[in-house]
Amino acid sequence: MPVETLKSIVDYGIIGVLILMSIATFAYAIERWLYLRSVDLYRYPDRKLLELDLSRHLGTLATIGSSAPYIGLLGTVIAIILTFYVIGERKSAIQTGEIMKDLALALKATAAGLIVAIPATVFYNILMDRVDRLLTHWEIIHRSERED
Repeated sequence: MPVETLKSIVDYGIIGVLILMSIATFAYAIERWLYLRSVDLYRYPDRKLLELDLSRHLGTLATIGSSAPYIGLLGTVIAIILTFYVIGERKSAIQTGEIMKDLALALKATAAGLIVAIPATVFYNILMDRVDRLLTHWEIIHRSERED
């Protein structure tokens, strides 16, 4: 299989995975935000049931936030390995500009991984703060009910 074909497969595969992770990030973040805005704390007699409902999909956001940079880095490393392979295969002199162009393009996978990870981490932290506040509010509500 030609090296250029391998580069394309790696490039589109890694970027494709990161795009899917980005779509999942925004879908889960929007769904969770809407749910957390509308949750009825009086409907939950048990704190654990409330925690389960409030934290749904937050683990996925955390996983995306922590793994996206590694997926991007994997794409970069594979692209750099392929670039070095091409350099090693050439018998004639190679242009420095061509090498730099290939290496610069290899770094786009890492950048894409960071572009996915940063919003996922921000959304996760914002949503977890909201979950913590809702749980505290639930405890206040139910403490006052027990005292009555």
